Amino acid sequence: MPRKRKLLTQLSALQNTSNFPQISAVEQLNTTPGADPSPKSSKYFVLEKKNSPQLQEDFFNQPCVSLAKSFLGQILVRKLPDGRELWGRIVETEAYLGGEDEASHSKGGKQTQRNAAMFMKPGTLYVYQIYGIYFCMNVSSQGEGAAVLLRSLEPLQGLDAMRELRRASRKAPSRLLKDWQLCNGPSKLCQAFGIDKAFDQRDLTQDDAIWMVPGQDPPGEQDVVATTRIGIGNRGEWAQKPLRFYLRGNRFVSVVDKKVEREMAARGHSPGS
Repeated sequence: MPRKRKLLTQLSALQNTSNFPQISAVEQLNTTPGADPSPKSSKYFVLEKKNSPQLQEDFFNQPCVSLAKSFLGQILVRKLPDGRELWGRIVETEAYLGGEDEASHSKGGKQTQRNAAMFMKPGTLYVYQIYGIYFCMNVSSQGEGAAVLLRSLEPLQGLDAMRELRRASRKAPSRLLKDWQLCNGPSKLCQAFGIDKAFDQRDLTQDDAIWMVPGQDPPGEQDVVATTRIGIGNRGEWAQKPLRFYLRGNRFVSVVDKKVEREMAARGHSPGS
């Protein structure tokens, strides 16, 4: 049996026996004979990595909305156990403001074992599970119980590993995912980066397996779209507040708000101007 077909068969078997397919797939990647140790990079990857400074606590220590916007353009780095690194540029976020926010897991200031990370120091990961199988990753900010959801990434490095991790997490055989499909949603990016509940309460400024580094060109105000959050449901006025932010014109964003973009264009806000 060709090695590639054998690997896919093994990954499928892992999916059927593991509650956390992402991490099982990571382990499989580590033990694949003859695996190419050099990361595969996107054609969009132009960041110079040498001596890239890691984002520190002072970056994360800002109000929730400010942090959600500041994340845009920054780089999330995930180091696999075998030493390979996955890199992705943050292109979409959502702010959850804590006690007053009816859509937040910490609404009313309620602190539980599940949401404890939202009350920890800025830069702490809050990872929770949805539908019993998928994960979403947030980062705590200033403010009691406030955190930012990472919604979408532009994959930059390690795309082959991301595809294998995504493939192992999906129940049915599927065609090869395109670059823009790898991380265009909060659960997708967790699958692609091998993130599960084990990453909950980790510190982005201290952890050896996940951290952030600055992007090259911070977006300007005219490059950022502010619109409503997704999947909020019946949360009254909080369902309509513009607390989702994404990079305008970026093809890796999960959901584009054409109405808001037209309004921006009518006001003379052209991207990159």
